[in-house]
Amino acid sequence: MAMYCRTAWCRHLMAVSMALFCLLHNTMDVHARPANMSALKDKNNPTSKEENEILPPDHLNGVKLEMDGHINKGFHQEVFLGKEMEEFEEDSEPRRNRKKLIEIFSKVDFNKDKSVSAKEMQRWIMEKTEEHFQEAVRENKMSFHAVDPDGDGHVTWDEYRVKFLASKGFNEKEMADKIKNSEELKVDEETQEVLESLKDRWFQADNPPADQLLNEEEFLSFLHPEHSKGMLKYMVKEIVRDLDQDGDKKLTLSEFISLPMGTVENQQAQDIDDDWVRERKKEFEEVIDRNHDGIVTMEELEEYMDPMNEYNALNEAKQMIAVADENQNHNLELEEILKYSEYFTGSKLMDYARNVHEEF
Repeated sequence: MAMYCRTAWCRHLMAVSMALFCLLHNTMDVHARPANMSALKDKNNPTSKEENEILPPDHLNGVKLEMDGHINKGFHQEVFLGKEMEEFEEDSEPRRNRKKLIEIFSKVDFNKDKSVSAKEMQRWIMEKTEEHFQEAVRENKMSFHAVDPDGDGHVTWDEYRVKFLASKGFNEKEMADKIKNSEELKVDEETQEVLESLKDRWFQADNPPADQLLNEEEFLSFLHPEHSKGMLKYMVKEIVRDLDQDGDKKLTLSEFISLPMGTVENQQAQDIDDDWVRERKKEFEEVIDRNHDGIVTMEELEEYMDPMNEYNALNEAKQMIAVADENQNHNLELEEILKYSEYFTGSKLMDYARNVHEEF
């Protein structure tokens, strides 16, 4: 299920993905979205809070691909719910969720004709995507403060490197002194590889004229490349480099759906792999490959991953409506969105039709 990764940062993420994949084999919840690396850190690493503050997140809300090239399983919920995602927890009371979903429907239905058109859904998706961006800006302020304790508004690579190593358990003063005196840091191989990958990303975020310093806006690009055109190109280039097997800087279908070398352990694992391949094949052929020539260029992948691309938002709106459009009128009625609540919110509503009209 994993893909071959050449970058250290990607390998670091994929190690976690493979551990989750083993768990997936046992639970057989094919449709469950893998927990991200940050979630694992919170449970197992006492220094995870500080580390999460200054590390680029492995999952980006409202972006169709993960940083390691996997399809974002929660994308539909993210662009439909925005900052309200946390209100639809799996163990939430169904009646409360139903009421909340009815409220959302009334907001999406901009012209109040009791149905949602593709244009209305597109408008809503763009609003929710903007909410994710504003949340990233707020989080970035805290993260930037964590690496800029003197408050001068700029952070050097060395200052960031010290904070990163401290978050990994190294003595901050000792690391700062060694870096200042250009001494060997003596860190483990994995940490060194991640540092090298982060350094490359750091200098990509340094807008011209390059001064090797990041201000708060540039630091936002470092943590959230999806909201910077230059960094979005860099993110696409990294993903293509990890998947591109023949070095032509393009992706074929076989490259995009390629599975790791090795023997599948059992039939259940094979079924999971087959499902994963089908999902990626469908996404490649129907969505990413815009001109349907069997090749995905960096430009096509960049358009696909751009969270603020209005054409993508309209296309996504049409796809979301098509999933629940039982009466085939190309619009979405309240009964339909309640019936397909799990698709839109990740939460299944029991007795969804009960008292719908009364509550509305």
